[in-house]
Amino acid sequence: MMGLPIALRDRMRWFGIGLGLVDAPVRASSGRSLAAGQGQEAPRRGHISLVGAGPGAADLLTLRAVDHIRRADVVLYDRLISDEILDLIPSGIETVYVGKAVGACAWPQDKIDALIVEEALKGRRVVRLKSGDPSIFGRACEEIAAARAADIPVEIIPGITAASAAAASLTRPLTSRGLTDTFVLTTGTCRPGDAPSDRTRFARPGTSMAFYMAVERAGEIQRDLLEAGVPPECEIDVVASVSTPHERKGQMTLGTLTQEIEAQDLHSPAVIFIRYPKTMAVSEIPTQAGLQAVE
Repeated sequence: MMGLPIALRDRMRWFGIGLGLVDAPVRASSGRSLAAGQGQEAPRRGHISLVGAGPGAADLLTLRAVDHIRRADVVLYDRLISDEILDLIPSGIETVYVGKAVGACAWPQDKIDALIVEEALKGRRVVRLKSGDPSIFGRACEEIAAARAADIPVEIIPGITAASAAAASLTRPLTSRGLTDTFVLTTGTCRPGDAPSDRTRFARPGTSMAFYMAVERAGEIQRDLLEAGVPPECEIDVVASVSTPHERKGQMTLGTLTQEIEAQDLHSPAVIFIRYPKTMAVSEIPTQAGLQAVE
């Protein structure tokens, strides 16, 4: 535990009683255990945990996530998992990088699915470590389906999603009584071959929207929302690399979205927040200023 941030280490010591977090031994990864009441070894059943690593900072991990990481036999981790979190993995645990990047993917999803099943069938505790929360744009459905098809127990350990961490960094709640009472999580990037998501369906007064994987699609999002009548004066916050040493924040409006993203040099991974408060009337016809902003 020497490499942990002081605050996280102190919390682990305090809460670790009964959770096995303090000085938890690294278990052997042979995939076999002693049968109860017998002197012979029996196969141990494998298990898969989809563990949310949060946005990047180690002290934003849940205690349950830390516990699973420390008790794993093998950890398969994504591209956005920080070194700070990887340092929590005891040296005796096997780690496998299965990160994906646009245009350079050595680990397609079906290959990852096959590997987690293969490792679990050896009787190993498999931790699939994912940035953010596994249930939010985390390809968890495919991995759960693969585990269940092989009759392997599988669970989700939730993590702090980027939108929550970004809102905290901005000190701006995701909802605001009387202004925005609906909150929508959506994405700017769909599966290849799929039609773009209907970004305008929830673009109504009283709504806050968080767009994931959307910086490269900012122009399309801007045009779609303006054409749907969303006022160009709507406030936007962009938070990139939240909770990491590289975190950057930018403020703008819907009418200046694409220009400001470029001017402020904001890049993925980032969350784009668009707030459309009840106090703003719907513009039935896009304003000239709004349309000129995307021309």
